[in-house]
Order: sequence, then structure tokens, then C-alpha cells
Amino acid sequence: MKLLLIDGHSIANRAFYGVPDLTNSQGEHTGAIFGFLNMMLKFIDDEKPDNFAVAFDVSAPTFRHKMYDAYKGTRKPMLPELKEQIPRIQEMLKAMGVPVITLEGWEADDILGTLSRIGEEKGFDVTIVSGDRDLLQLATDKVKISIPKTKKGGTEIEQYYAADVKETYGVTPKQFIDVKALQGDASDNIPGVEGVGPKTAEKWIAQYGSIEECHAHVDEMKKGKVLDNFIAQWDIAVLSKELATINVHAPIELEEGSTKLENLFTEEAYLLCKRYELKKLLPRFENTDTSKVQDTTSETFKHISDLSDVENFFAGLSNSGKDFIGASIMAGADKSIKGVALSVGDETVYVDCAGFITPDYLGHKLVEISKAGVKLCFWDLKNAMHIIYQLFSSEEKAQVDANGGKAEIFPTACDVAVAAYLLNPTKNAYTADDVASEMLGVIIPAVADLFGKKKLEVALEDDSELEHITTYACYNAYVAYASYEKVISEIKDQGMLHIYEDIELPLVYTLFDMEIAGIAMDAEALSAYGSKLAVRITELEKSIYEQAGEEFNINSPKQLGVILFEKLGIQGGKKTKTGYSTAADILEELAPANPIINDILEYRQLAKLKSTYADGLANCLDSDGRIRSTFMQTVTATGRISSTEPNLQNIPVRMELGREIRKVFYPKDGCVFIDADYSQIELRVLAHMSGDDNLIGAFKAGQDIHRSTASLVFNTPFDEVTDIQRRSAKAVNFGIVYGISAFGLAKDIGVGRKEAQEYIDNYFLAYPKMHTFLEGLKAEGNEKGYVTTMYGRRRPIPELKSSNFMTRQFGERVAMNSPIQGTAADIIKIAMVNVHDRLLKEKLKSKLLLQVHDELLIETFKDEQAQVEKLVAEEMEHAASLAVDLEIDMKTGMNWAEAH
Repeated sequence: MKLLLIDGHSIANRAFYGVPDLTNSQGEHTGAIFGFLNMMLKFIDDEKPDNFAVAFDVSAPTFRHKMYDAYKGTRKPMLPELKEQIPRIQEMLKAMGVPVITLEGWEADDILGTLSRIGEEKGFDVTIVSGDRDLLQLATDKVKISIPKTKKGGTEIEQYYAADVKETYGVTPKQFIDVKALQGDASDNIPGVEGVGPKTAEKWIAQYGSIEECHAHVDEMKKGKVLDNFIAQWDIAVLSKELATINVHAPIELEEGSTKLENLFTEEAYLLCKRYELKKLLPRFENTDTSKVQDTTSETFKHISDLSDVENFFAGLSNSGKDFIGASIMAGADKSIKGVALSVGDETVYVDCAGFITPDYLGHKLVEISKAGVKLCFWDLKNAMHIIYQLFSSEEKAQVDANGGKAEIFPTACDVAVAAYLLNPTKNAYTADDVASEMLGVIIPAVADLFGKKKLEVALEDDSELEHITTYACYNAYVAYASYEKVISEIKDQGMLHIYEDIELPLVYTLFDMEIAGIAMDAEALSAYGSKLAVRITELEKSIYEQAGEEFNINSPKQLGVILFEKLGIQGGKKTKTGYSTAADILEELAPANPIINDILEYRQLAKLKSTYADGLANCLDSDGRIRSTFMQTVTATGRISSTEPNLQNIPVRMELGREIRKVFYPKDGCVFIDADYSQIELRVLAHMSGDDNLIGAFKAGQDIHRSTASLVFNTPFDEVTDIQRRSAKAVNFGIVYGISAFGLAKDIGVGRKEAQEYIDNYFLAYPKMHTFLEGLKAEGNEKGYVTTMYGRRRPIPELKSSNFMTRQFGERVAMNSPIQGTAADIIKIAMVNVHDRLLKEKLKSKLLLQVHDELLIETFKDEQAQVEKLVAEEMEHAASLAVDLEIDMKTGMNWAEAH
């Protein structure tokens, strides 16, 4: 029989510092909960105990607390982020059926010591898990102490029976108490004797057996300051021994069966895992019947497949008088429709494709509903439009091309995920089960709950999964319906309804049309570009090998570190647990004085260009010779759009070979590219939001803003500003937007930190209202927990409440830059929607193809060029009304590089 005991506070503390500071969608800290459960389950898997319990300290001061407080003030308080998680850990343990043992006036150590003694007496093999080495005094031949320890970025477990303590420390477990009494332990508030270290303490106790025997033999001991301290601080040594001694006779019993380890993965524990969003733990509940903790709405779901029933159902929807309907399309990996679920709350139906009920039939039924004026609520409206578009005939696709997806597919629709994103833009995903938990207060099954490890696309091909598919599809439709009004109401309460209705929802349609359009790419030119990169990469490899004096794996950080910092002896390397760091920022600092590092940095850039773009883009080319990126609007916390598969927003443009990749993208016959890029939009937004007269004045005067800043910062006449001063001022201008520190600025422009701080101080003297504005943003973030853009878009900043200084500093930078970046993102979105809609409204054939940060790319028919240039300039320059004009740089070209 085996008994496993865990020191609750000790392992929670270790989990807190060993796991990133996770928070759920409610802003609750969950990192310690997740880390604790992970460690606990690992020990259970390894030890395979029959009995299990966790001991915690209580909040009231114990006997030993009071003794220490009488000697030396109070113990260091627990960080609030950890403190709030202790009750949640205990709640989770109780839900798992784990005995959580506390005892008023007694510490967890005493509980563990008592339980281990009783367990051993009852014939158990006992394992105690704790990070506290005081517990080594409890080790016996039957009681093992397991101490988790971080080593090389991972966790190692030190295990001690009585013989192991003797071998490691030269003393018995009982004598280990006396060692602690002499050397003390700051982490456990044991003062010890000043000047006595571990070696001296172990030597004295090994020789004399106890502190009392040491004190009795002081005349025989080696004279010196340490011995003098021992004699003078004898009372402290006695106190330390009492503090270090664990009481193994606490008033607690180990009743038969009270600690028996049963099934941990209960329905209640599953519910809490969902509640705290511990998604990585959910697979552990694979064999748990979670149906009892699910929402009972599923009892109203039904599946229909008879054509007449389906016709009656759709007719009923048309006559229901409902303003909106929850909708969910089940589609395979190839975007072919497998079924559709629709919900009006008290009725939710899944219709699958079978017989006369074809994908084409279902898809067109959805289009009919939307065109009849009933709002369809989807989780991913853009994806739903792609699914419908794919089954359209060539004539219908031509209509979409001419009039846009909004007019031809779903003119009346909403995207619940985009709306949920507005309420909390810092989450990773916006799924039906997340929103159901947050907005409806119910738990619904996710994909893993219904299908286990099977992917949804695979399950859709399996007839035996029809019941689960019906449940999943109906829940998606039901939650979209049930949460829509609540989500919209909360958005309205937070002052963001106009952002959803006028920016984000119209943007869904704009992005859909952009994705349908795609951009033409010359495969042969791409291949030639890849070959050009390969030649240069080979040249760099040869140069690096020659300078190194040998061949090695340039892509191996470990081998590279050895070559640079050991063999070549380059100074300035930073050693980590796994070897020398070869991170880009470290190498960039060393590059000016070391040609080999310059070559390595260029090699890395070109290797990435080749693998990501020269090779990667070839795999993305569609049969019509165009590439179609997927634009994401629920990824970034600031509101910026991102793109993926492929990411065309992240093409390196600082190096010539990086810019050349744009040459492979070209307009179709009869067209040119128009590229319009906002000029210094974030600085213009900053001027407007801060109201700084000097910055506004510089923009209104049409001055070179960086030269103007340099003139003010360096107290130099405008016409006498040097190029170096202008470059430094430019770095400050853009750095301020991102909350740059003196350290960061010094690194960017190659000056000392003190000089960089002077630049920043002078900058704020030159633009005094800006400093007040930025400080005000930090204060607003601290007070409200969020900051807002000019349009009212919120950015939550839980980091400002962190007890960690570095995390708080990050939060302050976010507070300063999010309103500026977010406002710029809002403006470019407004411009995109307006340009897109004007092109359709004026019946132009030209198409908006790409958005890359502050830049729009339009494929323009030559006979429409003048009209499109005028249209783009009007919409971009008037997308927002600021204290300074919005200006754009517009160019044309026969490829993207020429136009940029």
C-alpha cells in the first residue's frame, strides 16, 4: 500500500513561479492552478499511490509563525496573484475527491509529518512531495521525501530516504533539524547563527550530534568568529531548532479509507476545468461522462433528413417572425457542406446532406433566408461565405465578383466571434463553448468532448458520429442565437456598438472579397528568385566556414555558440543553461566588429526568405495562378489585421533581397497596381490624441517631422539639423509610440543609456502635452483596467496589476501604445471598407487585393486608373477627422515592388 502526500502551498508556490502568468477570459489568474494540477498528476502517474492527500497551511498564524514574529517582524506576504489561486486549487482538489487537510494553528509541515508517521505505522510506503527541505527530517526507510527541482529548464525530482539524507548531508534525518538550526533558512524564516554555512553546520552536527552537544563542547571546538557567534547567539540557535522541528503528533487521525485514491476526473472537476479554461487538462477527462454537467438544451435538438420535413422546417423559419437565427455550417476539409444547423432558441434543427438534400440545396436555402431579411448569426461569417461561394455556379461567382459577397451571399448576417473578440481582444479563441460559458453561464461540449482525439473534419465523414455531429452543430447554432443579443448589448454598454456595426462587421465582407480576388504570382519569377537566394546563401556558407576554420551546422545555436565564443574567442557572448545565446539581438550588437557575425545574420535572413517565401509561396499557388491569403481580424489585441497561409504582411522589406520578393506579384492583363500607404499615421494619431501644439504645428507646416523633432530635441536650427540627429529623432519619434525605454533607445541608436534618457527627456520638453497624455494613459489603465482608442475600442491590460515589476512595465508600454496603434488600425480598417465599397458602388472592375499594415494595394484597370486614384485618395485621406491631415504616398507599377 502506498500513501502520497503533497505540501499544498509549497507546490502551488513552485507552480506559480514555474508556469507563465496565465489568465482566463474573466481575467482570473490560473497559471498556478494549471501548474499545480500538472505536477500533482505527474506524481500520481509516477508513484501510483492507493491513498492520496494534500495538506495546506491555514491563514491564521500558527505557533511557529508567532514564535518567528516575536523574533523578527512578520513573514513576507504571499503575492496577490498566487493568493487568489490557493482557494481555487483547493476547490479543484475537492471536486476531484482529493482530501484537502488543514488544521487551525498547525502548519502543513506538521500535518504531513503526522500523516507520514501514522501512515508508516499502518504499513504504508509514504511519499511526501514538497519543495521545503525541512521535510528531510521526516525521511525513514519507509518514508520518502520527493523534492522537485528546476534544472536546465526542466524539472528533476530529488528523492530521499533516510540513507539518502545521511549520504548527501552526512547527518541523519533527525540531525538535519540541528543543521537547519545552525545554518538557518531565509526561505522558511529560520534565522540560524550568523556566519554558519552548510558545510560548517553539517561538520559540527556530524561530529557532535546536536546543537546541545555542540554547545556543551564549545571549549573543544576551533576558535574563531563563527564559534563566537554561536556562543553569543545560542538563544537564536535554540529558537531556530524549535522553528525547524516538525511536530509529528498534531491532533489529526488517518481514518480507514479517508484518503483512498478514487477517480480524479469527475464531472465536477471537468466543470471547473472548463470554468478556469484549463484546456490542456481536458483530454484527461476523455473517459469521463460529462453529460450531467452539460447544458440540458440538447434535449430540444433534433435531426431531420426527410425532404418534406426539411421543406416544412425552412418554410416555418420564413414565417417565424424572427429577426435573427443562429446558424452553423458543418463542412469538410475541402469546404464541402455536410450539414447545416439552425436555431431560433426553442427549436434547433440539424439537417445533413443525404439524398435530395444536397450541399447546393442547403447552401442556397441559407442565402434565401438572408436575402429575405432574416439575420443569420455565424461563428465565422467569412468562412461561411467561402463555403457557400464554393458551391456557386460560374454565373453566380461572376455576380459575387461584380457586386461583392454581401450583396450576393449573406446581405443580412452577423459574426458572433468577431463581436466576442471586441469584448475581450486578448483571448486566443472565440468558440461557442467559450461564449456559452461567459455569456450564458452554461457548459456545452467542445469538439474534444464529443469526438475525443478525432478531428471534426474526420468525424463528419463517419456515419456513426451522426448523433454527436447533430449535438455539436446544434449547440453552435443555439449559442450563436442565444448569445447574440447579450453580446451586442454588452458591446453597446461598453460604447463599442459603432465599432462592430460600422467597422468590424463591414470589414468581414471586405476581407472576404479580397480573399476571393487573390493576387497573381509569377511562378517562374519566384523560382528564379529562389535560385538567386540559394546562390547567395551558398556564398555566405562558404565565407562563414572559411572564417570559422571549419564546417559546422550554422543553424545549430549550440554549435554556432561554440564556434563564435570559444573557438574564435569573440567577446560579449552571453552564456545560458544550454550554451551560448545566439539570439539576433545579441549578435546584432557584436556584428559591427565581427564580419563573420554579419554574414551569419544575412545568412539567417536569406534562409528564412527562401524557406518561407521562395519555397513556401510556391505551395500556396492556386490553379488560376493567384495566391489567396487568409485575413484574420480576431488575433491581435490592438485591432490590427493579420494574415496567414501565406502571411503576406510579414515580408522583410529592410533588405534589398527581401524587397525583391514583391516583384513576383503582378496585376492581371490590362491592369496596374496602385499602392497607397499612409504617411506617419501613428505619429499623426499621436499628435491628435495628445493635442500637442508643437507636434500639430510641425505637421500643419508640412515640415519633415523627424527634422523638426531633432531641431527641438537638440536645440538646433531646423536647417542645421544633421543626418545623425535626424536619425536619432526618428528613432525617438517612433519609439515613443511603442513606449520605448532609455535602454531600448540606446540600443537602437548606439548611444549610452544616460544620453538616450536625455533625448527622451528633451523630447518631452519639446512636446509637453504628449508626456501628459502618455502618463494619463497609464493612469487610466491602472484605474479602469483598460485603455481605449479614439473610437472607443478597449484593450484590457491585466498586466498593470501584476506584482512583477517587469510585467507591470510591459503593461505600461501597452497602455501607452495600444490607443495609438489601435486608432491607426481602426482608421486603416475604415479606409479599407470605404475604398472597397466605393469600388462596388461605382461599378468599377478594379479590386482591393491586400492590406499590409498602413498600405492598401489595388489591382486597377488602366481605363479606371484616374478614377481609382481619386477614389482611394479621398477615402484614405478622409477616413478620420484629425487635428492634422491624413496624408498618403501613392504609386503605381506593373508589379508590387514597382508600386511600393
